[in-house]
Amino acid sequence: MNIFALFEARVREALEALTRAGRLPEGLDLGRVVVEPPRDSSHGDLATNAALVLAKEARTNSKALGEALAAELAADPRVVAASVAGPGFINLRLAPAAFHDVLRAALADPDGFGRARMQGGPVNIEYVSANPTGPMHVGHGRGAVFGDALASLLVAAGRQVTREYYINDAGAQVDVLARSAYQRYREALGLPFAIGEGLYPGDYLKPVGAALAAAHGRALLDRPEAEWLPTVRETAVAMMMEAIRGDLAAIGIRHDVFFSERTLTDSGAVAALLDDLRARGLVYEGRLPPPKGQVSEEWEDREQTLFRTKEFGDDTDRPLLKSDGSYTYFANDIAYHRAKYLAGATELIDVLGADHGGYVKRMQAAVKAVSDGKAALDVKLCQLVRLLRAGEPVKMSKRSGEFVTLRDVIDEVGRDAIRFMMLYRKNDATLDFDLAKVVEQSKDNPVFYVQYAHARARSVQRQAREAFPEADLSPDALLREADLGLLADPGEAEMMRLVAQYPRVVEAAAAAHEPHRIAFHLYETAAALHSFWNKGKDLPQLRFVNANDRKSSWARLALVEAVRGTLAAGLGVLGVSAPDEMR
Repeated sequence: MNIFALFEARVREALEALTRAGRLPEGLDLGRVVVEPPRDSSHGDLATNAALVLAKEARTNSKALGEALAAELAADPRVVAASVAGPGFINLRLAPAAFHDVLRAALADPDGFGRARMQGGPVNIEYVSANPTGPMHVGHGRGAVFGDALASLLVAAGRQVTREYYINDAGAQVDVLARSAYQRYREALGLPFAIGEGLYPGDYLKPVGAALAAAHGRALLDRPEAEWLPTVRETAVAMMMEAIRGDLAAIGIRHDVFFSERTLTDSGAVAALLDDLRARGLVYEGRLPPPKGQVSEEWEDREQTLFRTKEFGDDTDRPLLKSDGSYTYFANDIAYHRAKYLAGATELIDVLGADHGGYVKRMQAAVKAVSDGKAALDVKLCQLVRLLRAGEPVKMSKRSGEFVTLRDVIDEVGRDAIRFMMLYRKNDATLDFDLAKVVEQSKDNPVFYVQYAHARARSVQRQAREAFPEADLSPDALLREADLGLLADPGEAEMMRLVAQYPRVVEAAAAAHEPHRIAFHLYETAAALHSFWNKGKDLPQLRFVNANDRKSSWARLALVEAVRGTLAAGLGVLGVSAPDEMR
């Protein structure tokens, strides 16, 4: 049950009534009308912008339209007061019974409460896609957690989602990986080896060298590089991907598809793309001006095979072939996104590091071109993670030789802390991740604070079973017996308001592709429960369980169960556990 969607429908009904009465013209565009929480909760429970966005089209004063609409809405028995603020915002204060209906819905269908039925075709979300050249680092972890949570959020909103990982196994970097692994192969055989400039350092390739030695003995030593390189590359990429899959599993990340870049060229998909673009007149031979700031002597002025991306919103046309005749990375990327579209996805989401900002326009233009405008691409950029310990930067990992690995952090603080804290800040903002702070048991540690609220709700239920050992305390029994009209304290009203907001938060977060909204709402909900618990310490009549007052206990148990269910559902979307107890 989404109380905001219900009242949005009620606002539309009120507008239709005003139209029938001749006070509004017919055919108004209601697409911009929303019902949302007011910025200041003291103004009411709901607010609508209807009068503001329709006044100009209706050729009337927004304040006057607001007054007329408020009068229509005030007639609803669920509305206690409807008032107009400023130039026409309408604030609604609801009767407690409206929130009681929400609690009943949450208790009656705990698994379905908060789930939406958003419209839209299949979604493909690509995330992580770390080069298989070494261990995953914390920056990869942020994109991984963000992408996984966004996928879960979209599923909760009713979308069909494919989770995809793009294996970059066709570029020069995997040849460097193979050469690095070959040196570890020599090391495993007890021969002189050298990790020269440009090769990958760190100990993580030692197992690859050992595996090559076990499989091939000394057979690769006498072959020229052109012969041993493919064998070593295949083994190294496979073992790196196995390690990456292990790291992802340790943090609860899963994918439906692992797509190999190499298959694009091997299958002829890139060649087919170029043939299709040529047939549509979207490829031509031409010259490009040097990029802004480029020293002219460094610019190679030559005729190139260019894609008309500028026609689809890019800043300039883009080359598809290198000077040696091989495909550009951009050509491969277009073929890859075309493959997603041909597989049925109409909404594509790429989760990338912040250093890919220049990639966005060109790729959005390419998706628009290859799908004839039938698919759209949203690129979510994840900013850097600054890893700290008690405020001090953390030094590099010995295993990677260059950075702190994601597995190191998982082993130290656990997956829940990593996942929640990665999502407790918007993806495009730099994140300070302090290893000491995220394991603190305090209000300043959001993951502990939210999980403790869920555990506290469970402890309330255990207390109730001790106080009322013969009673049925199941959600169904609470639904039948609880007198929700007894929930009259402002703290109880606040918890009901937050439970009622949860379905809208899910829908809005999914529409905006912003899972951090779920984390924020969970923290606010946890704060409300903790606050009421603390009030009960000083005022016994406000305790959740009172053995001498069964009726108020039953009503509060129903409320606690609804709050707990909301916390569990939200933590589930984020991929964070909802513990029953915390030590």
